[in-house]
Amino acid sequence: MFMGGEAQPRRIQESELAPESQRPSAHQTAQPFWNLMKHGLLLLAVLTSTLFTPVGARSQNSAPVTYEVYALSYGVYPGFPVSALVAGADKERKIDLQMMIWLLKGSNGKNVLVDTGCYHENVVKGKGIQNLIKASAAVAKLGLSPSDITDVIITHMHWDHADGMDLFPHAKIWIQQDEYGYYTGAAWQPGGKHGGIEPDDVMTLVRLNTAGKVALVDGDDREIIEGIRVYTGGRHTFASQYVGVRTAGGVAVIASDNMYLYENLEKHAAIAQTFDADSNLKAQDRMRQLASRPELIVPGHDPLVFVKFGKPGNGVARIE
Repeated sequence: MFMGGEAQPRRIQESELAPESQRPSAHQTAQPFWNLMKHGLLLLAVLTSTLFTPVGARSQNSAPVTYEVYALSYGVYPGFPVSALVAGADKERKIDLQMMIWLLKGSNGKNVLVDTGCYHENVVKGKGIQNLIKASAAVAKLGLSPSDITDVIITHMHWDHADGMDLFPHAKIWIQQDEYGYYTGAAWQPGGKHGGIEPDDVMTLVRLNTAGKVALVDGDDREIIEGIRVYTGGRHTFASQYVGVRTAGGVAVIASDNMYLYENLEKHAAIAQTFDADSNLKAQDRMRQLASRPELIVPGHDPLVFVKFGKPGNGVARIE
């Protein structure tokens, strides 16, 4: 039925003027549309899969970073009083104190040094340390040069742990922010404590900081590098830290001087030199919880480390 005005002539399409053999078929006319639909559906499927896959599941295929842990001897301090290491120990007891640092060799290519020993003449003069070598010479036993060290963790600012910071030109230095702040400031004011801290080491740390090579760690339980966490509470110095590291055999804890000897842990005895003995004991208890096995807690100065872990030898002990 026709309603309205005069009918309008239909406009003939150019394709209708072509011979029938040259006209596009219905399939050819629809093909671009279906191609577009297929590409759109594929893109939607990819986006949906990505958005709704849990983050943990997406990373399951990548193995977690693990580290080989080595204790490295850099000297021996003979005849050291045990009463200066273990609270309440017999004042007559002496020990040949093991001077050591620790290397964490990562599956990610990181070579992380925990503490740096001592070597400057004004620091070591008169102390009687035997078989003293630089930290750079100690890491050479594992085939590494100073330039190979990517990171240095300073557990605390005492001379026998921080004096070699300037030996590793490409390393980032990790130290607790409160440790840095205290020993570059209030420690030298009336009422401050700076026993065992070398002014030259403080100046070196400040210089490294102004050069952009220092990372200040803001407090307890921080993962500073994948697979490596630092903890506070040992209170050997103002804000000393200790290190938890993921190994193939579980978590190892580098106690450094927050636990001088195995004896501290075995007798539940605080270290003799601490800002807070109760806090130190709580830190030792926490080390037991963090470490996968008790033997993976590594004290700061115990010669038994190189007895318990005798390989590979020559002043090197692999903790495993």
